[in-house]
Amino acid sequence: MGTRLPFVLAVVLVLLLVGGSIAVYAYDHGREDTIAKGVTVAGIDVGGMKRDAATRLLQERLASRVNRPIVVRANHRRFRMSAARAQVTTDVGGMVAEAIQDSRRGSIVSRTWRGLTDGKVHKTVALRLNYSKDAVVQLVARVKRAVNRSPKSASITPSPSGLTRVSSRTGIALQAADLQSRVDSAISDPNARHLVQARTRIIEPAVSTTDLADKYPWYIIINRNAFNLTVYDRLHTKKSYPIAVGQAGLETPAGLYHVQDKQINPSWHVPNSPWAGDLAGKVIPPGPDDPIKARWLGIYNGAGIHGTDELASIGHAASHGCIRMRIPDVIELYGWVPVGAPVFIV
Repeated sequence: MGTRLPFVLAVVLVLLLVGGSIAVYAYDHGREDTIAKGVTVAGIDVGGMKRDAATRLLQERLASRVNRPIVVRANHRRFRMSAARAQVTTDVGGMVAEAIQDSRRGSIVSRTWRGLTDGKVHKTVALRLNYSKDAVVQLVARVKRAVNRSPKSASITPSPSGLTRVSSRTGIALQAADLQSRVDSAISDPNARHLVQARTRIIEPAVSTTDLADKYPWYIIINRNAFNLTVYDRLHTKKSYPIAVGQAGLETPAGLYHVQDKQINPSWHVPNSPWAGDLAGKVIPPGPDDPIKARWLGIYNGAGIHGTDELASIGHAASHGCIRMRIPDVIELYGWVPVGAPVFIV
């Protein structure tokens, strides 16, 4: 009897170990599709849940979040993109499988001990979400087309009645890269707001309304029918003068020109034209034979503004294309108007 006791005890111990191992194996095997406590998926606690239950929970919770449309608010308008258009999908099965895989880490003994003692696995499974990048690009392009506005510089519209100011307008530019980034974030994060405010920047015009006077410090309008020349100082009428203009067949050319050159007591370079007769091509120096008196402001292809002593021609179409002024008048005009000043002839 004494020799058999150790043997019996050994057998009992072996049986206990075998039984315990079988029990541990059976317990662990029964938890193969159970997610350990402490595990979250996309911010949702799924600890202690079976695969099917976790899958249903994630589908329910995520559907209400990821299926919301994206709404972009820009320039008092709203632009909507549905989840279907964005082709949003979530890999719920893959996320649950990852959660279970993380729950099965460690030895069978550590897993069993964790299960029996309500131990936790501190693991966060990230959201697996896919969507169409092209759809986001198209949304941003749609917003851009609606929001963007080119700046418009202020300008001057001359007419026989004077100068009309056309006001400037600032431009608007969508910050497209910023909007695309924030739409991407709104889709990717189910907890983010799906209302995105577009950001824009102001584009200043090259010439603002307040810049006009600096751009046009001097301006001349010549009204051929009224035989009148008006000079503007910083867009305000400075003075008007009576003039003579080109006769029939030698009309003063209409259009917008600029003062190209200025001369005091200039010589007359006679054009090679049939009306010039024997003087064609000659240079007449200042003096009694020179019809260009006192001052010259050249504007276009040999035509210009000059003084004349033929006062009877003032108020008539009498010149060979130039604008004639009384000598005191042209001297005064010459002192004000610089080279480059616009000259509008109508």
